[in-house]
Amino acid sequence: MPTNTLNDRTFEVDAEGFLTRRDDWSEDLAADMAALIGIDLSDEHLAILRFMREDSAQTGVTPTLRRIQTVGGFDIKTLFALYPGKPAKKMAWLSGLPKPVGCV
Repeated sequence: MPTNTLNDRTFEVDAEGFLTRRDDWSEDLAADMAALIGIDLSDEHLAILRFMREDSAQTGVTPTLRRIQTVGGFDIKTLFALYPGKPAKKMAWLSGLPKPVGCV
């Protein structure tokens, strides 16, 4: 497994840069990673990431956009505004979860 280092934190990633060990994640690491892609994490951003991690811990899979909307109660337009471009992939990456199934 490749290893990345960011602000003195070392963590293992897969070939696409997603964390491979759930326990390596922290909100501080997420903020540092978000800065790399031009996102300044707010409480609103973090609420989504927290939901994703909690949901994933229960289901064993990374939640899809539809699940984040229906189960998490987050507005889909807000998800696209907070995480422009490919929100599902960005949110999974920043939450330390595997890339969602069906995400290109």
